[in-house]
Amino acid sequence: MSIDRREFIRRTGAGALAAACASVAGETPDARAARPNVVFVFADQWRAQATGYAGDPNVQTPHLDRLRAESADLVNAVSTCPVCSPYRGSLLTGQYALTHGVFMNDVPLRNEAASIAEAYKAAGYDTAYIGKWHLDGRGRSNFIPRERRQGFDYWKVLECTHNYNQSPYYADAPEKLFWDGYDAIAQTRDAQQYLRDRTGERPFLLMLSWGPPHNPYETAPEEFRRMYDPDALVLRENVPDDAAAWARRDLAGYYAHCSALDACVGDLLRTLDETGLAENTVFVFTSDHGDMLGSQGQMRKQRPYDESIRVPLLLRYPAALGRAGRVIAKPFGTPDIMPTLLGLCDVPITAGVEGADHAPLLRGEERDGDGAALIACYAPFGEWTRKSGGREYRGVRTRRHTYVRDLDGPWLLYDNEADPFQMRNLADAPSARSIQAELDAMLRQILRERGDAFLPGDRYIQQWGYPTDETGTVPYTP
Repeated sequence: MSIDRREFIRRTGAGALAAACASVAGETPDARAARPNVVFVFADQWRAQATGYAGDPNVQTPHLDRLRAESADLVNAVSTCPVCSPYRGSLLTGQYALTHGVFMNDVPLRNEAASIAEAYKAAGYDTAYIGKWHLDGRGRSNFIPRERRQGFDYWKVLECTHNYNQSPYYADAPEKLFWDGYDAIAQTRDAQQYLRDRTGERPFLLMLSWGPPHNPYETAPEEFRRMYDPDALVLRENVPDDAAAWARRDLAGYYAHCSALDACVGDLLRTLDETGLAENTVFVFTSDHGDMLGSQGQMRKQRPYDESIRVPLLLRYPAALGRAGRVIAKPFGTPDIMPTLLGLCDVPITAGVEGADHAPLLRGEERDGDGAALIACYAPFGEWTRKSGGREYRGVRTRRHTYVRDLDGPWLLYDNEADPFQMRNLADAPSARSIQAELDAMLRQILRERGDAFLPGDRYIQQWGYPTDETGTVPYTP
């Protein structure tokens, strides 16, 4: 069953939420209360490789390692458009960036699609969002009124800041408030209190969005910074010698942020246990995109390499998933998150959602399989301008391969099984002619299904009317 946004608004407006839930789901209040809660926790710029369970020899993430042992581990989860706002637009709508229009940072997500919060609200859920938003597009430090919150009720949010130790936020009034100390810890404490305050009468969706480990890397609490000596770090094989010094420096701070957030994950898991919520709560840990951190001699995101596109994605729901520690290899893209969570909770998936519902796979009702997740940069900007090598691209990430085209044709092809550090580009190599043709046909089919003509980025910027500066960036100061 699917419902469009207009119908959601009609059914849930004017204080008619309870009646809407009954009419949408055809359930009793007791049946709705039995639905699982959802706690969705995501970091900013945490690459898939940077956990203990993923084999990073440097970082200490004991709580995530424990969570992984209790979860489904989606090892080929990718950020479809690996940059902050586009990920968030797809997370909230289940749509691809050319549909919801947020294909670059600091532009507004329009109120056209039924959001994930609206879908859960219509099924009787309370909704909460804490932390970084980055979808309002009206200045990074401005108040966001209720009508632009995409259906979230409990609200302690700022559009965007990376000043983690003097971090402002707003609640329901335009009075600027400040998190106490390192913001990720304070936000986690607020999320813990939210969990303690649940009465069990209604299920809830809680989203917690942290700013770290996004740079600046050197600002984690001192106790975590002391854990990492830059000179002792083991670099990935694809970090060239001329990038080693700054990569070590950045990685030491990056890992400090990661370990601080890992401790926060431990606190959340403990609170779920203490409140008795754990057994009926879907707990998700993931990130919006990765960070190159010296790999390929590059930094940050937007790039199509694994350090940029691959993200950790752990999903724990003991009551439904049963088998812990499962590895799921099927590729999983950002637009798949919303329909999969709705499917796990037996909540109707709204019309307009373009991602796939992988709940049957997570439940063990379908076999793990092949397939491909789209990866894309629609308009390079900011730290990845055309002057610095940035380019539009479309590609696919399968279980084994990465294949990418830019506007001029095939650009990258990696066999990630034989070449896990992506150091041998096989694009147009005679030995890879067959697999390249297969992957190219797969990509073209996906683009046809998405209605994506793969145009220069300027065309999309003009189409959506976004003002940009010389770096291709939408100005984001008030």
